[in-house]
Amino acid sequence: MNKNDQLKLIKEDFINCQKVLLAIGDETRQSILLVLMGTDCKNGLRVGEITQQTHLSRPSVSHHLRVLREAGIIIMRKEGTKNFYYIDVSTKISLLKNLIYDIEKLIIETK
Repeated sequence: MNKNDQLKLIKEDFINCQKVLLAIGDETRQSILLVLMGTDCKNGLRVGEITQQTHLSRPSVSHHLRVLREAGIIIMRKEGTKNFYYIDVSTKISLLKNLIYDIEKLIIETK
């Protein structure tokens, strides 16, 4: 693959990663992700539990969870009237791995 093809691939990677990069680039969402990572990903946490651990308001947590869901990073599981949030193990964060891999490959081949 020539350099121009690699650059086109990296450009596509960036486009595919835009929502994920925007979502995880926010410090508040990072703190929510850290809380979710510190728990059993199978069961997840409710908004109230995340609110307690992050010291954020309930509406703020709900807003940031929505952004993370739309980016494909977390999933919500319903149990009756309760919603549980957890990190999706098949998340779109794997797109970031592709981006990093393609950038590293270009840099290594350029040296």
